[in-house]
Amino acid sequence: MEKERILELPKIQDRRGSLSFIEEGLQAPFKIERTYWIYNVPGGQKRGSHAFKNQEEIIVALSGSFDVVLDDGYEKRVHQLNRSYKAIHVPKMMWRTLENFSTNSVCLVLSSSAYDEDEYIRNYKDFHKMVREGAKSQPQPERRKDENTVQREDVNEIKKNTVFDCSFIRLPVIENKAGNITPVLNNVDIPFEMRRVFYIYDIPAGETRGVHAHKYCHEILVAATGSFEVELDDGKNIRTVTLNHPMYALHIPPGIWATEKNYSSATVCLALTSDVYEEEDYIRTYAEFKKFRSE
Repeated sequence: MEKERILELPKIQDRRGSLSFIEEGLQAPFKIERTYWIYNVPGGQKRGSHAFKNQEEIIVALSGSFDVVLDDGYEKRVHQLNRSYKAIHVPKMMWRTLENFSTNSVCLVLSSSAYDEDEYIRNYKDFHKMVREGAKSQPQPERRKDENTVQREDVNEIKKNTVFDCSFIRLPVIENKAGNITPVLNNVDIPFEMRRVFYIYDIPAGETRGVHAHKYCHEILVAATGSFEVELDDGKNIRTVTLNHPMYALHIPPGIWATEKNYSSATVCLALTSDVYEEEDYIRTYAEFKKFRSE
């Protein structure tokens, strides 16, 4: 039976703060079908207390700290997550509970499948029985190869995008006395399949991030904690919007110059993208951006 793995995520650090990311095929050994984040967890509450038949997860403490208690049916192990660049990969058939949340903690989870109630094992006795009876015959999960299969949009259509095509999305919220969950499913809650998730944290006062455009990549930005402004520029129009709640997102299509600024204290900016990192997709200078839009 496969055990959990502690992941040391990339941490790109400079004077503007720190950035960590998870890409499918690299840090995530599965296709990212869904992500969700848990927040507003009152002191003393627990989350989880179930297992999945086939689903895998990666769990990160975006903010604060909490314990991940894992039980494979034979022994119990406790892992504390308290750094944004640390994560844990939880394989299928692992009973897991999240507890000991610190104040203002935010838990990010990346999942290998869409929500399916039949995937859940909610009774521990049933879980223990299934492990004892089926552990030897459990197949190993299939690993996704790191292949870029994204269908590229026509670049001439991308150049038609304006700041008014950047849209706010009110994401779902599952409210509970033990805290809220905002789930995001590919092609349902967002208009693309996410292949990379990254987040920016430890941002000093007065710094700006972004200051670039993408040729093909779509982005969803969320203020997981705190607030910040996003200045959008299509070469002719400029629009500034504010993100300040984990249930609201901003969709930025390709071909838009974006700058994030005016971060409040302890802000974590969460981003979901339609593609893995490719430097050639970035437009880094405004002169190059103007040329791209006018060609």
